Amino acid sequence: MLDWLIGLACSSFIAWAAWRKQSLSVSGAIAAVIVGTLLYALGGLPWYGTLMVFFLTSTMLTKWKHKRKAVVESNYAKSGRRDAGQVVANGGLGTLLCLGNSIWPHSLWWAAFMGIMAAVNADTWATEIGGLSRSLPRSIVSGRRVPTGTSGGITAAGLAASLSGGLLIGLAGWAFTSTGWGQPISGAAAASSIVVTSAVGVIGLLLSGALGGMAGSLSDSWLGAVWQVMYRCPVCGKEIEKKRHCNDTQAIRIRGASWMTNDTVNIISSGIGGAVSAGFIYLYI
Repeated sequence: MLDWLIGLACSSFIAWAAWRKQSLSVSGAIAAVIVGTLLYALGGLPWYGTLMVFFLTSTMLTKWKHKRKAVVESNYAKSGRRDAGQVVANGGLGTLLCLGNSIWPHSLWWAAFMGIMAAVNADTWATEIGGLSRSLPRSIVSGRRVPTGTSGGITAAGLAASLSGGLLIGLAGWAFTSTGWGQPISGAAAASSIVVTSAVGVIGLLLSGALGGMAGSLSDSWLGAVWQVMYRCPVCGKEIEKKRHCNDTQAIRIRGASWMTNDTVNIISSGIGGAVSAGFIYLYI
């Protein structure tokens, strides 16, 4: 019971602070409290702490040079204040893995969770840092130069940011399970993270984070370029991710599957990152 109360208190405070800073909407704050509480109560500090590393660093990067990125972000379906959909897209699969691990403890749950967190962190870092690149991005499909902010566009700065974001999650996973911060809170369920760290060490977790992060981030770019629903604003002519743009004008759908929204892309790509990380840990062990 104490774990649930601690998780609820910590998650509520962080969500409240993020809402005050306009990093979360009301729905996003509520979703964040639910996700955070479940991760802490069911998985312990390693699971919760790793999620917090993603949330805090990605939130700071979103705020970093926000005015300079504002024009590009106006084309995105979602930016700035994260709503419940974004919270679930970034943390939903990880929460399900934590739930599965609490029912049937196994080290691969944690390995997959690391990959999912690495993927969402790498993708967020790539978007926030790559969007500031002075060089025009190239399409991940054709390799041609595309306007900044184009879905599926990648830059050298974005790729470096993806790698760094994934590595940070690997480092965080190691830190929370090997420095005394991550002692098991919920018995065997939380201990699965300790098992992975003991088996692969810091190098293994860094490689796991890097591979999962890059796989997830690149998958996100490819899905965004090929399958994500995209629209064109009839006023300014820009290719955008949302249905309305200039003065709330209805945009025209030009490609992609109607159900393949930005949140759906994030869920699928994070799942790919989790699968790559779990596969790597399985082979590494």
